Amino acid sequence: MYPTEESRPSGSCLDSEKVDTGFISFFRNLPATVPGTVRLFNRQDFYAAYGDDALYVADTVFKTKSVLRYLGGKSREDIGLPSCSLSLTAAKSFLRDALTTKQLRVEIWASTSGDGSGKRGSTWAIAKQASPGNLQELEDLLFLQSDVVSSPIVLALRIKVEDGLNQVGAAFADATNREFGIAEYAETDLFSNSESLIIQLGVKECVLPTDEAGSDYNLQKLRSMIERCGCVITEVRRGLFVNKSVEEDILRLLPSSQQATLTSNLNKKLAMTSASALISYLNLLGDESNFGKFTLCSHDLSEYLRMDNAALRALNLFPDPHGQASGTNKGASLFGLLNHCKTAQGIRMLNQWLKQPLVNLHAIQNRQSMLSILLDDPEARHRLQDDFLKYMPDMLRIGKRFQRGVATLEDVVRCYQAVIKIPDLTQVLRSIAIVSEADCALFHSTFVAPLDELYQHLVKLVEMVEMTLDLDELQYHNYVIKPEFDETLRLIRTKLDVIRDQLDEQHIQVGHDLRLDTEKKLHLENHSSYGYCFRVTRTDAGVVKNRNGYLDLSTVKGGLYFTTPSVRELNDEFRSLSEDYASTQSRLVKDVIDIASSYTPPLEHLNVVVAHLDVIVSLAHVSSNAPIPYTRPELRERGSSLVLRDSRHPCLEVQDDIHFIPNDVSMVPNESEFLVVTGPNMGGKSTYLRQIGVITLMAQIGCFVPAAAGAQIPICDCILARVGAGDSQLRGISTFMAEMLETATILKSATRDSLVLIDELGRGTSTYDGFGLAWAISEYMVTQIHCKCVFATHFHEMTSLARKLPGVENLHVVAHVTPRENGSQFDKDITLLYKVEPGSSDQSYGIQIAELADFPEDVIRLAKRKAEELEGIEDKRDITRMDSDVTHNGVALVQEFLHAYEDRVQITKRQRKDDKHAQLEALESCMRDFDERIRNNAWTSNILNNF
Repeated sequence: MYPTEESRPSGSCLDSEKVDTGFISFFRNLPATVPGTVRLFNRQDFYAAYGDDALYVADTVFKTKSVLRYLGGKSREDIGLPSCSLSLTAAKSFLRDALTTKQLRVEIWASTSGDGSGKRGSTWAIAKQASPGNLQELEDLLFLQSDVVSSPIVLALRIKVEDGLNQVGAAFADATNREFGIAEYAETDLFSNSESLIIQLGVKECVLPTDEAGSDYNLQKLRSMIERCGCVITEVRRGLFVNKSVEEDILRLLPSSQQATLTSNLNKKLAMTSASALISYLNLLGDESNFGKFTLCSHDLSEYLRMDNAALRALNLFPDPHGQASGTNKGASLFGLLNHCKTAQGIRMLNQWLKQPLVNLHAIQNRQSMLSILLDDPEARHRLQDDFLKYMPDMLRIGKRFQRGVATLEDVVRCYQAVIKIPDLTQVLRSIAIVSEADCALFHSTFVAPLDELYQHLVKLVEMVEMTLDLDELQYHNYVIKPEFDETLRLIRTKLDVIRDQLDEQHIQVGHDLRLDTEKKLHLENHSSYGYCFRVTRTDAGVVKNRNGYLDLSTVKGGLYFTTPSVRELNDEFRSLSEDYASTQSRLVKDVIDIASSYTPPLEHLNVVVAHLDVIVSLAHVSSNAPIPYTRPELRERGSSLVLRDSRHPCLEVQDDIHFIPNDVSMVPNESEFLVVTGPNMGGKSTYLRQIGVITLMAQIGCFVPAAAGAQIPICDCILARVGAGDSQLRGISTFMAEMLETATILKSATRDSLVLIDELGRGTSTYDGFGLAWAISEYMVTQIHCKCVFATHFHEMTSLARKLPGVENLHVVAHVTPRENGSQFDKDITLLYKVEPGSSDQSYGIQIAELADFPEDVIRLAKRKAEELEGIEDKRDITRMDSDVTHNGVALVQEFLHAYEDRVQITKRQRKDDKHAQLEALESCMRDFDERIRNNAWTSNILNNF
């Protein structure tokens, strides 16, 4: 415990002043918050949390409850109100993590008295609110010293049943980029289209109409899907989903050039009702800086590759916000691997590209061409990153600060410093050697020409800054107007300089009078309270004490502060002139900022060009510096073959101490479009199917891929996955039910142009049920959907699917197995080779893998014994589980054997007339002739082995 308030260190969890019982009563009478909401109280110098929120802050920030203080009671037993305080810096960090990582809502309360006391006579009210999709009120607080690297997007959805079909109207807003979008589409029973929309947009929060009675079945299913995607759900009253004045409301947010876009979308009535609710929820019309600044777009799901949430997790596209700390192992996710961007806007664009892979072949090839150009010139690439991109600010955020009237001269200077780099930047881009004329034209039109044009628009901003700001002061982080710029400012500055010279003269005169060295013992200082005054150490204080003409101000640890009448008079005059100077400068600063804000449109356009360049350079950097450089794949039209040689998983190959084994992939329509992969546990089956999905996605964002040259990849319309097991106890969904929901989404969403990844389907139930489901689902996909699918399984009976249906091919992961001397069939040593080859595997070697995991010997021994017992039982059952063709052939073979035996017995009897010897000789003859055929048939071989 800290003995006194004064000795409490900064940031401790003790309130800086007593909170009376009136506040405790007020707090306990507050209405309950929506689940997932944290309340903080602004007490000017710090923030405080109370009750359950205090416990949460103590656990998540300080990792201990010892920091808690109980108001209104001396201990926990007194049932006091738990209290925990956060310094301003700690509060900002906590709020940023709560909103962007923990997906919580935040309420910040402030005292109406303005002093944060909360004493009797004052009241508290909500000053600011924020949610994961709506950070507007706290954006400047949270990201003043850091960049926004992901856009907080909020989506409003409304469902309506028309002619027995679900119709969904969607509206979304990106307050960071000032974008407003709408979409309207038919929906499946599982809401797979809405799931794809959430993933494509990177939605943080969904706004839905309330359903207090819980009678809207479709709305309940939609809620379940949204929760599965990890989005925060906000319910608003149904009355907000109306479109009475939505047209006028949107027109106020759009510039005049966008009005035609709105007119073409007014027929989407259902989407417009969602737009109305979203505008109201975000209170976009309450901030006049939004007027005329938003852009409107219509989102078409078919323009981008679609993914379900299971695929997002399976491919590990983004770091797990709950499982990975920032800054740890960038290669643990595809985004972390590819993100070598130097700007916040570049990081946001890369994030968007990964969520919205292209399906337009020409657009993908354009990205590949620009990446190839930068890949061939590493020197230019490094210069772009280190000399230019590294110093580019997020001009979108600065533009928003201009529009909201909260920008400073520092914002103006940051824009200026970015703009003056444009000529040198374009010079570097022009110096890159490009062989192909088509590529040269593409590169020039994408980067060089826009930068040249933007510089012409912004050159006046450069001239204005150089004319008005004192650039010499920037090295001291002072952002001030040149005194020479304004005559009044110049005159005041001249007077201030004169007074400063007079103060120096007084300093010398007093030093001579007191016989003190003005360099070491007598100091002239500009004190925060007294202004200009003198200071001597306590040792020399006796020289000043009781001396006429010298006035003591205070004595502190650092010494004695004192002044003289002449210095006091000069100080008063200096203060007065400084106030006049600040007032005049403030007026000029406002004028400069107002002029700079008029350049917001070209600055935001520059932001987009810089972001695009940053992402392309980043992808080129990763492609070049991979352990084995990436190659340019050949993108093909939908329905073509997928062929990869020596393909690798990009995230695994960069891990330390890993030598990745590359593998080939060949998925040819009607020949090998459905791959059944069997083999040992830990052999690499899951990695194999995941790397196919990751490489396909990388290709469709325009990136080069980790495979040998000549890779052929067709355009896919969606990637769907059923990988891994997980349940949701809070929603009452078991592991098996979650698996079935994901699989149902695949069966209803997949088309012949889809890529489906399935790993261990059916293991969440009994063996027979699981195998039956796996077989039926596979056969349906092969015969009805005809999509490309990689199916990893331990049901080795699935390999017989290749003999029944065209288009199915068996693969297996190779393992070297060595039987031990005098051991059972389970006493084997196994070496995993991680190589995928044609053919099937008949064992999973689970017990051997358990041995590698260092299981106790007793457990291994018991497992082997039980496995042998079950193996004997299963062998007897195998006869009833044979493939129908095998069984049919076996029965026919037995019948043929019996007929041959009967014929030979009759012949022998006629020749020898010895019934006993005739039967034996005929049997031996038939066994010799039929032996190989009987043993090659699994059904007849099983009969011989068990009887």
